[in-house]
Amino acid sequence: MSDEQNTRHAEKMRKIKVARDRMMETKTEEKGLVIVHTGSGKGKSSSGFGMIMRCVGHGMPCAVVQFIKGTWDTGERRILKERCADLCTFVVSGEGFTWETQDRERDITAARAGWERAKALIRDPEIRFVLLDEINIALRHEYLEIGEVVEFLRTEKPEMTHVCLTGRNAKPELIELADLVTEMSLVKHPFRDGVKAQAGVEF
Repeated sequence: MSDEQNTRHAEKMRKIKVARDRMMETKTEEKGLVIVHTGSGKGKSSSGFGMIMRCVGHGMPCAVVQFIKGTWDTGERRILKERCADLCTFVVSGEGFTWETQDRERDITAARAGWERAKALIRDPEIRFVLLDEINIALRHEYLEIGEVVEFLRTEKPEMTHVCLTGRNAKPELIELADLVTEMSLVKHPFRDGVKAQAGVEF
């Protein structure tokens, strides 16, 4: 790179930094966020658990309520229960995907039990971040009432508590309520080519 190119680059970066610094000066508010990860692509739960690990790294008490997946022996469940139990409460609610249980009433009962635990954890003033993993699936199948979930988050979530809800097909009411919504889009997936779910990638 020539001296002239270096000079132009440095000047461009200086202007960007001035603009960024000016913008950051206006961002002073802090609040507990309602975060939604949805869409057909991979990464919804992975991103949620990434934020849980950030909480652990910062020494922030946090919690996970895992809907639907049930008895899956996942890497995130292992590490959080075995090594981070002092900071992260991990609740499993559900016995597996609905095509595995084949019993709607059992699925509803499990989802309701998970939601009751979730409400208690969200209300706990010591807990700063709660991940409701795959709750969107429970809402889509109407194991839980979307109106009840939205009303609780709107009126009872403590001001500084973050709540992340994951799963495909997030309800419009939840998207409207949320502060941050990310839709993972599917471009390619190895499952379509006959590759099964693998440890370290899917679980």
